[in-house]
Amino acid sequence: MPVELRKRKAPTTPPEPPAKKQAKAPKAVPKAKAAAKEKPAPKEKAAPAAKANGASKAKQTATKAKAAEKPAEKPAEKEKPAAKAPTKKETAAAKKEAAAAAKPAAPAEKPAVGDVVDLEGFGGEVETNDGTKTTLKQLVDESKAGVVLFTYPQASTPGCTKQACLFRDSYEPLSAGGLAIYGLSTDSPKKNTTFKEKQKLPYALLCDPSATLIDATGLKKAPKGTTRGVFVVDKAGKVLAAEPGGPDATVNVVKKLVETMGSGDTAAVDEAAEKAEEAEQKEEAEEKKAEGSSDEKEEEGGGDGANGETKKGDDDDKEEEDDEEEEKKNGEKEDEEMEG
Repeated sequence: MPVELRKRKAPTTPPEPPAKKQAKAPKAVPKAKAAAKEKPAPKEKAAPAAKANGASKAKQTATKAKAAEKPAEKPAEKEKPAAKAPTKKETAAAKKEAAAAAKPAAPAEKPAVGDVVDLEGFGGEVETNDGTKTTLKQLVDESKAGVVLFTYPQASTPGCTKQACLFRDSYEPLSAGGLAIYGLSTDSPKKNTTFKEKQKLPYALLCDPSATLIDATGLKKAPKGTTRGVFVVDKAGKVLAAEPGGPDATVNVVKKLVETMGSGDTAAVDEAAEKAEEAEQKEEAEEKKAEGSSDEKEEEGGGDGANGETKKGDDDDKEEEDDEEEEKKNGEKEDEEMEG
């Protein structure tokens, strides 16, 4: 029989010496303790992370809910284009309202006697006939007692010429108390300069083509034009006179004002007004006289023609008589010859 071989067990390795294990154990224990201490930190971090994840999930849920709600709001936004477009009338009305809102508000009432106006910006900027830019405030500041503005529709017309000349003739007595006198119209500087030089006016003429100052004084016609009148304001901006009137009436307003102010020579004003009236009457009389003399000349010319014709007729008669005498003489000669 064959011999069976038995395997021997491999010898086991001897265990490590216990001394070495005890020497390393003190180092391992602190490491294990440190690891034990460090391990809770990640766990604490994990908890906030979990919370953050939960919060983010909650936010995502909320956003999804909002997103789900948005489609319900969208139809309302889509309904806006369905609104009707504004018509042309509505657009024009909106433009008018915007323009009216942009424009400065016009004064509710015209300035009246006794009112105190703010001279700063009152009536805007105007121009003198020589081209100097100025304002009512500046004119008042330059005056001693205030400013007189007499308005007229158009330079060099009969009524305006009369008005300007009345203020010219009364200029010294009316301005003796410190009132500065100016004419005011919408005429151009060139036209007003011609008017001033021709009539020898001692005061400046103000040009207000846009009628801002005329409108502020309450003497503007609607929708366009200038009302003849007078506007007087003192140094404090108090309105002393503001009324329409004719050439004589405007001068009389200032005359009465000078009397109440206790300044100026009112007798001289009366005399100047009388002289102006006399001069006007004299001019009218001269015009009538000139017309009458021209008519007389025409009549005289016609009389000369008749006399000429009469004279001519007399000459013709004389010639006929001479012819008759010659014929008679010739007849007598013929009779004598026949008898002889």
